[in-house]
Amino acid sequence: MASTKSWTHEIESPAAAPRLFRASVMDWHTLAPKLVPQIVASAHAVEGEGGVGSVRQFNFTSAMPFNLMKERLEFLDADKCECKSTLIEGGGISTGIETATSHIKVEWAANGGSVVKVESTYKLLPGVEVQDEITKAKGYVTAIFKAIEAYLIANPDAYNDQLNQSTEIIYMINM
Repeated sequence: MASTKSWTHEIESPAAAPRLFRASVMDWHTLAPKLVPQIVASAHAVEGEGGVGSVRQFNFTSAMPFNLMKERLEFLDADKCECKSTLIEGGGISTGIETATSHIKVEWAANGGSVVKVESTYKLLPGVEVQDEITKAKGYVTAIFKAIEAYLIANPDAYNDQLNQSTEIIYMINM
């Protein structure tokens, strides 16, 4: 019987936490094909309006070991820049992975930037090993967040419209 395993990964960014979270989580299905077309061929919402229970599908290029992935948003706290999603189709489900969830939290850093914390928890099918895949997954996650970071730096007004005083107060309290 396969046991549940997990890996964690942290990525530092000069981008403000709320901007990075909105671009990387809330709007990733829109940005991904534009920012990393070598990995994501297309993406779209399948169900819902972006809240808990919503499902998104990402279609990948041959750069990935699978051609699609559908994820369901299980938890979302946009004010705290935190979410949890479950892989429901593709992405290795049924071929090597029984279940998989991702927990993403983007926190303010002391320098005004942010730290992205990713935890992936998964249960493998019997007889499957994934050590190389974990290293690759961390590389993909880093590449994705660095692409978003570059986009936000190049477009300083992007995702600023929703920043408000409460976000600034939260930042000051956390310092």
